[in-house]
Amino acid sequence: MARPKCKYKIRYCPPHSSFKPGEVKCSGLIEITEAEVESLRLKNIKNLHQTEAAKQMGVSQSTFQRILSSAYKKISLALVEGRELRIEKSDSIT
Repeated sequence: MARPKCKYKIRYCPPHSSFKPGEVKCSGLIEITEAEVESLRLKNIKNLHQTEAAKQMGVSQSTFQRILSSAYKKISLALVEGRELRIEKSDSIT
């Protein structure tokens, strides 16, 4: 049986839901979750340590690290491979 997902505390909603390379045809789509966007915001924009960012999201530090690592990988793939990056809406948000 799969473990139920916890509710993440997300305090920011980006004004855009999609980013794509200009002037070229995208070579695919990568979906990034709102939790991954929030982890990037807390770590890179707010400059919080992972423990404080994890507290703000209501998750453990190790869960925050997994969310952040996933976000970095997705953004890297989108940039390197010229893919569209789309923010998917989630029901695991409070």
